[in-house]
Amino acid sequence: MTRADAIAAFLARHGFGQARAAPLAEDASVRRYLRLAGGPRPAVLMDAPPERMDARPFLRVQAHLASLGLSAPAVLAADAEAGLVLLEDLGDRLFAAAPEPDDLAAPFDAAVDVLARLHLAPPPAGLPAWDGAAMHRAAAASFLDWWWPAVFGASAPAAAGAEFAAAMQALLAPLHAGPMGFVHRDYFGGNLFWLPERAELRRVGIVDFQDAAIGHPAYDLAALVQDARRDLPPWLSGRQVARYLARRPDLDPDAFRAAFAACAAQRHLRVAAQWVRLARRDGKPAYLRHGPRTWRLLEAALAHPAAAPLAAFLDRWVPPERRCNPVELAA
Repeated sequence: MTRADAIAAFLARHGFGQARAAPLAEDASVRRYLRLAGGPRPAVLMDAPPERMDARPFLRVQAHLASLGLSAPAVLAADAEAGLVLLEDLGDRLFAAAPEPDDLAAPFDAAVDVLARLHLAPPPAGLPAWDGAAMHRAAAASFLDWWWPAVFGASAPAAAGAEFAAAMQALLAPLHAGPMGFVHRDYFGGNLFWLPERAELRRVGIVDFQDAAIGHPAYDLAALVQDARRDLPPWLSGRQVARYLARRPDLDPDAFRAAFAACAAQRHLRVAAQWVRLARRDGKPAYLRHGPRTWRLLEAALAHPAAAPLAAFLDRWVPPERRCNPVELAA
């Protein structure tokens, strides 16, 4: 049976056999989403080919979010073995589509309140670690394995790899002393919906949570307020960090702000290099348009003393003029 046949059979079993399907959004993974019209209700099909990804983490985390009273899209039907999930359609009002900075305050305030709820709740069992070791591996896999050869025309020297490992260890070691719990890992405007007709925390719709892990809460907050895909107003970051800390009196503010800077530096370096991987390996060059912004965000994060180990590594190995997309991919 072809993939198209499997999808058609799944939709027919659940009353959507006559629905019209249209691609909903670009996704950086092999997963795709199809909006269904003409069925018994508005819905979205998540197509996650099982030979390339597992739909079960998505379903487990969706159940956890729903148990906390949060607006993860309801699962209407699922065949985890086939990698097909029929979901509630949350609409089109993404945070990333808010037209004016003044429209951001209420949604981002609510998104921070949701994060506090998520981070304080006991996490579900079986989540992977997003600790210093995992964060180093993820950064190395994009920065050393993809960005470095594309920029320098050769693999990173062994000395550079060793110094990068040491820099990341020093950068991220302080996170282990802080609180560790549920982290979404990609909590940014492209994965959040504004649902003002709902009440309180349910006003924030959350998607793309299948990679949730156990990590430091500063990581999610950095992803939210330092969006690599959209310019956000300068006031937003300070406002939301202060709001989060007001909802987490259990945290030491200085230690949290240092962890925020470290998480931001790791994330921006990894993502800046990830755009190159997506272009070269996956044939998705459109993501390169975010490269200049991501490098700017990284430079700002490196200014914090907590990011000094990574800043020193880059000063030794990557001249400022090289901190960009590769020349042949610079469009």
